[in-house]
Amino acid sequence: MKKLIKFGIVLICLGYILKDSHAATTKPNIIIILVDDMGFSDIGCYGSEIPTPNIDRLANEGLKFTQFYNNGRCCPSRASLVSGLYAHEVGVGHMIDVQDSPGYLGRLNDNCVTLGEVMHTAGYYTAMVGKWHLGQEHGVVPWKRGFDRTFNSPDGGFYSSHSPRAELYLDGKKLSNKDPLLGDNWYTTDLWTDFSIRFIDDALVNKKPFLLYLAHNAPHFPLQAPEVDIAQFRGKYSLGWDKLRSQRYANEIKLGVINERWPLSPRSTNVKSWDSLSISEQLRFQEIMAVYAACVSHMDKAIGRLVTALKERKLYDNTLILFMSDNGGNAEAGPNGQADGKIIGNADSYVRCGESWANLENTPFRLYKHFNHEGGVSTPLIAHWPLGIKSHGELRLEPGHLIDIMPTCVEISGAHYPQSYKGNLILPMEGKSLMAAFKNEPIEREAIYWEHEGNAAVRVGDWKLVRYHRDGDWELYNMKVDRTELNNLSYTEPQRVKDLEKLWTAWAYRTHVLPYPAGKKF
Repeated sequence: MKKLIKFGIVLICLGYILKDSHAATTKPNIIIILVDDMGFSDIGCYGSEIPTPNIDRLANEGLKFTQFYNNGRCCPSRASLVSGLYAHEVGVGHMIDVQDSPGYLGRLNDNCVTLGEVMHTAGYYTAMVGKWHLGQEHGVVPWKRGFDRTFNSPDGGFYSSHSPRAELYLDGKKLSNKDPLLGDNWYTTDLWTDFSIRFIDDALVNKKPFLLYLAHNAPHFPLQAPEVDIAQFRGKYSLGWDKLRSQRYANEIKLGVINERWPLSPRSTNVKSWDSLSISEQLRFQEIMAVYAACVSHMDKAIGRLVTALKERKLYDNTLILFMSDNGGNAEAGPNGQADGKIIGNADSYVRCGESWANLENTPFRLYKHFNHEGGVSTPLIAHWPLGIKSHGELRLEPGHLIDIMPTCVEISGAHYPQSYKGNLILPMEGKSLMAAFKNEPIEREAIYWEHEGNAAVRVGDWKLVRYHRDGDWELYNMKVDRTELNNLSYTEPQRVKDLEKLWTAWAYRTHVLPYPAGKKF
């Protein structure tokens, strides 16, 4: 009898071991793709004329979120994505410049954990590839923040092996631009993909599910692309931004990513009408946008290559792919953009779209990167996971934010988000899992908040309070009927403005947005 009891116990234990082993092998892989400075309407499935068949296929086989938000700028967005917290809470309220304030340290602080650190608790193999931009200059590096394998640049700003800004690190070791591991005449979009596939193979060797955070620098300036890619877009932008904005707007309505009741926002007052430009001016602007489109198109091809690698390894069905952008289109070069160099788009040139084309990229919204109006903080989110998302090609109208990526990963992986880590207290997650939205269920939350360089906003339900710069007046919009932010209701709804401003101010002090750093005015 004792032997039978012992044998039974062994069988029970073996059953649990096999069950746990099966669970480990069936946990979904996760790939988070973040692209840089890409506007709301820059991919085909969100209304663009730029062909992006691989990204579109993910959307058609998965979900498209129409109200997904970022922080309006690269560093703060990356901070929220990797931590599940608002950027100021983790010290990256502005960029990587160090200021004497806990919200503006210029690096991730020790009161947060990264996706890499958290996913280890669920047995995941973790990898980070691409643009880091979270304080590598100050000693905060991905290979010391939970990622098993890393191939990264500190802050992007280059595409080519010939760029003087090129700086690459493999697992913490700085590589020469001519390192044999990189090959000749490399292009970052392809390099990021090559090493992503290599790290996926490492996860397979280690028999672990994987988390891959792939941060493309495309289509951030200085815009550069292979000549063969640029050539296919020459002459495609002769219609100009006015007519193309109208075309994208019509496409967005047809695709359902915007509501037809929302008027197209007017062209910025800083931007001339296309028809008023001289022929030489039009040709210059056409060349700039051809390079931008080439960067987006090449990035799409690289994503297609990554998807093919997943299929070849029988990983495609059980991999959650999340595709998003860190902010809206970039107007930093002003209405004239920038096109320096003998051959526009090659490694020796310096190209930026500027406000004129950014107005197109963010169709139908107002404003751009830096700002908290919809043009700055609203960009696509595509979620694709054949085994986990049963609805295909559907829209999700539920608002989401980059802070939601961490809790989503925690929920689907069974990972443990800690209260303390390496002797430091860890702030609780601010975001909410998107799993409810995957099932077309509402996400319960108090509000979504923003602040960058004095630009500020809070959204509660359909109501959004937003401010242009630190000294600007608060504007109030009903996102359900006026998401292009053209009908300011602050004068007719003064009590709602006061209530939302009070909510934002309490959040701003809690998360170290306020007080602003002494002597610093953004």
